[in-house]
Amino acid sequence: MSTTSPTSTVPTRSAPSRSRAAWIGLTVSLLLMAAAVLVPLLGDWDVAARRDDLDLPPLHGFWMPQLLGPGTVPALLIAFLGWRFGPDLALRLPWRRLLLASYAVGLGWLLALALVDGEDGISRVLGNPYEYLETARATTDVGLMLGEYVERIPMDSPDNWVTHVAGHPPGALLFFVGLVRVGLGGDLAAGLVVTAIAASTAVAVMVTLRVLGAEAHARTAAPFLALTPAAVFMAVSADALFAAVAAWGLAALALAATSASASRGRMVAWSVVAGLLLGYCVMLSYGLPLLGVLALAVLLVARSWWPLPIAAVSALAVVLAFAVGGFAWWEAYPVLTDRYWDGIASDRPASYWMCGNLAALAFSAGPLLGAGLAVLLASWRRTDRTILLLAGAGFLTILLADVSQMSKSEVERIWLPFIPWMTLSLVLLPAGWRRWGLALQLVAALLLQHLLYTSW
Repeated sequence: MSTTSPTSTVPTRSAPSRSRAAWIGLTVSLLLMAAAVLVPLLGDWDVAARRDDLDLPPLHGFWMPQLLGPGTVPALLIAFLGWRFGPDLALRLPWRRLLLASYAVGLGWLLALALVDGEDGISRVLGNPYEYLETARATTDVGLMLGEYVERIPMDSPDNWVTHVAGHPPGALLFFVGLVRVGLGGDLAAGLVVTAIAASTAVAVMVTLRVLGAEAHARTAAPFLALTPAAVFMAVSADALFAAVAAWGLAALALAATSASASRGRMVAWSVVAGLLLGYCVMLSYGLPLLGVLALAVLLVARSWWPLPIAAVSALAVVLAFAVGGFAWWEAYPVLTDRYWDGIASDRPASYWMCGNLAALAFSAGPLLGAGLAVLLASWRRTDRTILLLAGAGFLTILLADVSQMSKSEVERIWLPFIPWMTLSLVLLPAGWRRWGLALQLVAALLLQHLLYTSW
């Protein structure tokens, strides 16, 4: 007779096969990461990860070892305590305390890693003129900005937007305009706000799992979500802000779907919230309509389609509101595509980046992600439906994004909204893997932060 562990519905007798699959997945992940670094280096192949000679593909960064910084000791302390006590506390703490602890630990992890570079680790990125903040400070008329947004996207426009503003819809710029208007538009202040919001992503994913009846999985996933290697790229990254908005939108959708049978009014309210948040995600990044795959997965897990039309109408209302204000998404996207291919993307060979992107994902999410994917594929018939659909949807979005070739390089930050959902596959690892697997993830993050200038 088979038995079932409290955190997985995979029969115990399948543990050897899961362990074998995990080893295969981890090995493939590490080999992919190594090949993505060594092939361009040894083959003298310019894959245009950056516009200078410092690039270290597949990451948009370069080699710059820093063995000790202001954040090093706090980061090491958080890593050790998280590894030693995190998994046990995640199983024992009352739910609300677990959410609070996960947020606090995640925020500390983000800040400690960023502060390895000192205060610059928080302020440098958003202070970059290619980012949003400098443009936000110069924006005095939002209506005018929206009205001329599309015409300023092309590279040959006489007053074209800087890289990140041109490469995204105006939702991100508007967020930073808001920070400037309330007095939080300094490099350091804005960086701290973005980091504080980004740290809530893990909490939103855990809430989604619990609402969908998978609290045990949420507890198992908590250390991996809060102490993710992606924290290296999340602190002060606008894409991590997008990840948080997306995660809370999906959490609201889960609340709507599970409220349908108990309270029609509550279902409608949460559906509207979900639609507004997910609709705003469409205004944050041209790649975030792919969140529709995860939204459908949430509804499939909940076995309720009632929220779909309400959330869809609410999301459409956000898009149409921007159109009324002067920015039509459907007009902007073709113009953005032309700018994308007129720029460095045309110099980035697909023959490298189709695999290089996946290696960059492994650097960002941690090499253990390959093991999680392998176990998910090997045991999908016996895997808990919630994890199968949510983690599977996360991997599917990445596959779609990769084959689109609209994200060649820099995906270590661009794909941050999808990484937490793929991370859920790690709860499927054999119990013996989780402790040392968490250590592997932590070491990977610390090495990445201390050895490379990541650009983010």
